[in-house]
Amino acid sequence: MVLQSGKTIFRVLVVLAITQVIGWGTIGLLAVVGGQVAADLHMDISAVFAGNSIFYVLMGLCAPILAKPFTQFGARRVMIAGTVIGAPGFVLLSFAHGPIQFFAAWVMLGAAGSATLATAAYILLNEIAGRDAKRGIGAMMLVTGLSSSVFWPTTSFLSDVVGWRGTCLVYCGMLLLLCLPLYYFGLPRRTEPKDEAIFAAQPASKSPIVKKSTFLLILAALALNAFVAFGFSAVLIELLKVEGLSAATAVTFGSMLGVIQVSARGLDFLGGGRWDGITTGLFAGSAIPVAMFLLLIGGGSHWAIAAFILLYGMGSGAFAVARATIPLVFYDQAEFAKATSRIALPLNLISAASPPVLVGLLTQFGSNALLGLAMACSCGALLILLWLRKLRPTIGAMAAD
Repeated sequence: MVLQSGKTIFRVLVVLAITQVIGWGTIGLLAVVGGQVAADLHMDISAVFAGNSIFYVLMGLCAPILAKPFTQFGARRVMIAGTVIGAPGFVLLSFAHGPIQFFAAWVMLGAAGSATLATAAYILLNEIAGRDAKRGIGAMMLVTGLSSSVFWPTTSFLSDVVGWRGTCLVYCGMLLLLCLPLYYFGLPRRTEPKDEAIFAAQPASKSPIVKKSTFLLILAALALNAFVAFGFSAVLIELLKVEGLSAATAVTFGSMLGVIQVSARGLDFLGGGRWDGITTGLFAGSAIPVAMFLLLIGGGSHWAIAAFILLYGMGSGAFAVARATIPLVFYDQAEFAKATSRIALPLNLISAASPPVLVGLLTQFGSNALLGLAMACSCGALLILLWLRKLRPTIGAMAAD
C-alpha cells in the first residue's frame, strides 16, 4: 500500500464528500415520494418502503462477495463499476409499473450501493491513508450527514416539477455526469495492491473474547441503533405528518435533522483523540431515547417536535461516527478490517428490516407504537454500551501485550 500526500488525501475527501452525499441523498427519495409511488403503482406504502429493505439486504449480501474485488482491483475500480450499475437502476425505477420492476430496481441499487457507499469509501481511505484513515472517515462524515438536508428538499422540488419518475431520471443523470467522472478522474489509481501478507503476519492472538463475546456485544449495540436510525431515515417525514405537521412543514423540520447531525459529528471530530467510539456511543445512546420520550409526550406540539429533532439529530449524528469507530476500541488495524466485514451483513439485514416494520407500526398502530419500539431498542443499545465500557480496559491491556 502506498500512502498518498496530504494534497491527494484532501482531493479524495472532496470527491468522496460529493459522491457520498449524492449517493445517500438519491437513495433516500422514498422518504419524500413514498406516498406518490404507492398511489401510482397501486401498492401499499409498507410495500413501497420495502424497497429500502431490499436495498440494505443487497448491500449486506454483496459485502462479502465484493471483498475480493476490493482487494484485487482496489476501491476506485469497484466504485466506478457500482456507479455504472446504479444508474440503470434509477432508469428501471422510473419506468416501473408494478412491484416486479419496482423491486428489481432496488436490487440493482442495492448492489451498486454495496460497491460505492459507506464501506467502500472507508476501504478507499484505508488504501490511501493507512492508519490516518480514521480521521479521514470522520472528516468525510461531517459532510455526508447533509445528504438528507440537501436531497429531501431537492426531491420534493423535483417531484413537484417533473414527478417522481422524472426525479429518478435526474438522479440517474447525477450518477453518470457527476459521480462517475469524479471517481474516474478524481481518485488516484492504486499503484500497489494491498499486501495481504502484512496483515497475515500480524499476531492473531488478540484473544478469543474479542472475536466472540465482545464482537457479539458490539454487533448487538450497533444493530439496535441501526434499526432505529435507518428506519427513522425512511419514515421521519411520515411520522411528523402523523404528529400533525403539514407536508411542507414536515420536510422543513426533517431537513433540519441533517444539519444537526453534522454538528454532532463535528463536535466528535474536533474532540480528536480525547475520547473513543464507546464514549461517543454513550452520549448518543443517552440522547436518542430522551428524544423519543419528548415526542411521545409532546402531543404533536411544535416545541416537542423541535426538541425531538434537536436531541435525535445530535444522538443519531454522533452514533453514526460511533458505528464506524467502536470496533477500533477493541481491534487493531488488521483485525478491524475483518471485524467490519463480518458486521456488514447482519447490520445491513437489520437495517433492511426496520423501514417496513416502523412504517407498519406507524400506519397500523400510530406513532406511539413506533416511538415505544424505538425507545426500547435505543435503551437496549445504551445498556450494551455500558457493558462494553466495562470491558474496554481489559481489552486495551490485552491489545498492548
